[in-house]
Amino acid sequence: MLENVPIRLSDRPEINPLFLFRWEEKEQAFLLLYPEGIIKLNDSAGHILKLCTGERSFEEVISELKTMFGPEAAEDDIYNFMETAIGKGWVRVKT
Repeated sequence: MLENVPIRLSDRPEINPLFLFRWEEKEQAFLLLYPEGIIKLNDSAGHILKLCTGERSFEEVISELKTMFGPEAAEDDIYNFMETAIGKGWVRVKT
């Protein structure tokens, strides 16, 4: 697990190809699937990861979330989640 991974607004996050991200209708939740198991994401985490395609910068992800959920979408919470997701290897910065 990575520790203290700094995120820049220009970084383009994408889901690590070791994971499969999808909506599971039966669970009514976003899931991250990997060979050793499944991670059931809460709604906020799912919406954040849905935008992590490697095409948008982190700044654009934040902007789109604020458009979707209003200005109350907390940048600090998004940033903290992304630090955790990168640290756990769910997300990587596209180079």
